[in-house]
Amino acid sequence: MKNLLVFIFLNLYLWTLCGNLMITGIYVRSENLHSPMYFFLSHLSTCDIFLSTSVVPVLLCTLLRGETTYTMTIGGCVIQYLTSASFAVVECFILTVMSYDRFLAICKPLHYNTIMTSKFCLHLVMWIWLLGFLISLSVVIMMSLLGFCGPEIDYVYCDFKPLIQASCSDTSYMELFVIGLTFPIIVCPFIFILLTYVFIFLAILVIPSSTGREKAFSTCSSHLTVVCTYYGILIAKYAVPVGGQSLGISKIISVLYTAVTPLVNPIIYSLPEPRD
Repeated sequence: MKNLLVFIFLNLYLWTLCGNLMITGIYVRSENLHSPMYFFLSHLSTCDIFLSTSVVPVLLCTLLRGETTYTMTIGGCVIQYLTSASFAVVECFILTVMSYDRFLAICKPLHYNTIMTSKFCLHLVMWIWLLGFLISLSVVIMMSLLGFCGPEIDYVYCDFKPLIQASCSDTSYMELFVIGLTFPIIVCPFIFILLTYVFIFLAILVIPSSTGREKAFSTCSSHLTVVCTYYGILIAKYAVPVGGQSLGISKIISVLYTAVTPLVNPIIYSLPEPRD
């Protein structure tokens, strides 16, 4: 069983690297793809690589040692949580910006080039990466105030739930703080994305050309599929209090969004044709 799991996760990780590196490489090498849509897609792929790399190698080491629990110093565990959480937050914001890009391209085409300039997109992405780190750092700073019982964690890697369960302190305020963060990071962006797609699909319906409708729908549906998958997993993971979710279900959700989702994203997008 151990060898099978190692084989599965190693292959998932390698295919994740190949798929996302291919997308990033094609964007860098192809000048005709240097548009905001592909710029954000390349950063999404980069984020997927970092997210998977921050978790899967540690998971593989744990499996190779034949351990059922993950053992690390609390300091090392907190650092791993900081990196993986930062990339998860960055991915949320990038997906939100990508939906706004699609909204402008389809619903406000005359204003698109004026708004989505190269400078604006670059600054937007820089702020996204910075905010992802700062938000995760705020959680880690509050977490460092807790007292911990020991270094052994019954989980696949260092994450919020096992760290909270390893604490000997009162963690209720910490849980409320993280649940509160799910609204500006997960819930509000998800609602914003859904609203933009309501306007997008209404605009697609009035496109006179059937080819134009199919092209617009294909591009948007791939992004919406990724959004619903990723945000659905995150809402199930972080919007539920620690005590209200079984450890087994939490482990499955963690594997889905750190090992499976980064692999599925490039498959779903499949580099749609550039906009005319």
